[in-house]
Parts: sequence; structure tokens; C-alpha cells
Amino acid sequence: MKKVLKYIPCLFISLFIFVNVNALEIQSNNAILYNTNDNKVLYQKNENEKVQIASLTKIMTAIITLENIKNLDEKVILTQEDFEGIVKENLVTAGFHSTQTVTYKDLLYGLLLPSGAECAKALSRLVGGSEANFVDMMNKKIKTLKLKSTHFSNPIGLDDENNYSSVKDISELFSYALKNETFKEIITTDNYKTSDNSLTITNKIRHNKNVGDYLLGGKTGTTTDAGLCLASIAQKKDVNFLLVTTNAPYDKKGPHNYEDAKTIYEHFLNNYSYQNIVNKKDLILTLKTKYTKNSKVDFYSNKNIKAYLPNDYNKKDVTYKYKGIKTVTSKLKKGKQLGTLTIYYKTDKIASEKIVLKEKQKFSLLKYIKAHKLQTTIIITLIILLLLVVKRRLKHGKKHRHA
Repeated sequence: MKKVLKYIPCLFISLFIFVNVNALEIQSNNAILYNTNDNKVLYQKNENEKVQIASLTKIMTAIITLENIKNLDEKVILTQEDFEGIVKENLVTAGFHSTQTVTYKDLLYGLLLPSGAECAKALSRLVGGSEANFVDMMNKKIKTLKLKSTHFSNPIGLDDENNYSSVKDISELFSYALKNETFKEIITTDNYKTSDNSLTITNKIRHNKNVGDYLLGGKTGTTTDAGLCLASIAQKKDVNFLLVTTNAPYDKKGPHNYEDAKTIYEHFLNNYSYQNIVNKKDLILTLKTKYTKNSKVDFYSNKNIKAYLPNDYNKKDVTYKYKGIKTVTSKLKKGKQLGTLTIYYKTDKIASEKIVLKEKQKFSLLKYIKAHKLQTTIIITLIILLLLVVKRRLKHGKKHRHA
């Protein structure tokens, strides 16, 4: 599991778009999928739209707790305050009760796996001193992570026009959270028994039959305004994915968030794979020379380069673009970086290699002369004329002395 999860980065920067929004039939209004091996976006749909996110909010609730509580095994007591409004709002609970003694770890498992509202309320009280203070901590973290389309008004994910985000922002928050080993452990655990052995918490995402066993875990969310939401990670065939979807229809026809996850994941699992684009020691570039013994200099790849591409990709769509010194001369020293070669699939950047001069090129006088025939002829003629003049003067000087 650790080997799989280590590929998940803290932030996604570069884009590698293969599938447009119309290529896959999904019911979620917003979606973004990453290949986390390469930090590349594979698919996106309305990724920057500000939307209600339901219990995906609890990802931030968990991170604020994890970064502010040193001893997760510390025991705390739940109070009636932690259960206020839960029945009235018809909120999901993890199964804890008022006056129960639990640990912070118990509450985190209850928060992330069954999405317990009482856990969110208890953690906000215990960590922040009050829910209002805790929400302030959440919004300060937003600024640290530079999530420009996000704002929180509560730690649960209740529908509120001031509690919103985008799937792009949630993907970055989720990625950041996955850097925390405890967070990763929780969302990928099958089952958890609380510290007092009173409750066994099941990871419903890992046990969901609507998606294949490639789904490792994640966080769900459901409200009237947000619809069905899902942030998840998956792995198969050495490819690691992170997917966030929001606003799938909330009806009795099926778990549309899971259906969409299956549609998106399996499209890439079935139609894409890592392709060998360049092999080590393949010729990747040839540069001209000027006044050197070699007429050209060949450059070879230092590594094998693979790219996650459609199985039926056209090799003609793989192109090379070199930027740097175009002509090699004898003045250039061994080891000098001449430029950079970038490899593209269609318009998308796959990789780049530094082009370094392996051997200094030797100057060729003969090639220089051949390249400058007229100038050389003029110079030689002038030299000959000069020699003749000198010779005549010397001869004339000798005659003058003898006379």
C-alpha cells in the first residue's frame, strides 16, 4: 500500500489532457482525474466551477485535526453539544453517543469512513475550542494551500452558499491530505475497531461492489445541493489515479458517483497504458558543425522515456522540439549544455532532455579554407605579392651597394 500511495503528490501543476468533456458519458457535473505517477491531468469537466461539496469538507476537518493534535490516542469525552441538530438535520453519524469516552483516532475514523457528523462537531469543539474558531482555522489553511475557489462555513459539509469549492481545489486538498500517513491509513483501511471495542467501523468505499478492486479508498459526500460526490484514489497495472467528482444526481436510480468513477477509471484502464517513446541510447538529435573535423554531432537519449498514451496512439503524433545552440564549433567545451530537447504527444509535453556536448570538437583548418575560398585566395595573393615586393627590394638594395 505504501508503495502505491507514495506516488501521490502534494500539488498538481502540469496538464496532460487526453479526453475532452464529451468523450465520456458521466452524470457528475464536475470531475477531474489525475495520473499521479506523472502529476498529469487525464480528464476534466467543469473543474474550476464553484460548487457545494457536501462531506468532502471533512477532508479539511481531518487535516486541521491531524496537524494540531500530537497524541491521537488521547482520550476525550463526547458531550451533548456534539449531537445538537443531528437528528433535526437528518445527518449521518458514526454511531458514537453522548458521554462516551473515545480517542481522537476514533473520531477521525468515524469522520472519514462513515462520515459521522458528531465526529466533525466534536473535533471542531476539541481542536478549535468552538466551531467558529475551527472554521477560521480551516479558512486559514485554504490560504496556505492557495485554494482560490474554496471557502468553508462549517466542518461537516452542510449545504451553505458560503461552504463551497471546486473539484480542482478539492483534488489539491485531497492530494495534500494524502501526504499525511495517518490520513492515508484511515481512508484505505478495510475496518476499524474503536479503542473501547464498542464499535466496528467499515470502509464502505473499499467494500463497494459498484467499482472494481482497483479502488483503494477515499471520501464520499451527499447533500441535496451538492448531489453525490466522491474523492477517491485507485491503482492498477502500476498506474495510480486520483479522481474527484461532484454533483451527480441524488436519486434512487443508483449510486451515480460510483458509476461515474467506474466509467472514468475503466476507460483509462482499458484504453491507455505506458508506451515506450524513446529508448536509452536512441538517436534523438543531430546538430551541424562549423569548421570542425566532424561534419555533424549526434546526440543520444540518456534514459528510457515512457508516456501514458492511448493504446492505439499514432507514432507520427510524437514530435521533438529543440531549443538551443544550433551549430557546434570548436570553441564549445566538453560538458557544455547546448540546449533542451522537448518531446510532445500532439500538443502535450511528455518529457525533456538536456543536450550536453560529450566531446570537444577539433578545429579543421582545411574546412575553414574551403569555406572561405575567395578570402583565402585574396590573402594568399596578397602574401605572394608582398613577398615579391620584398624580394625585389632586397635585390635592388644589393645592386645599389655593389655600385
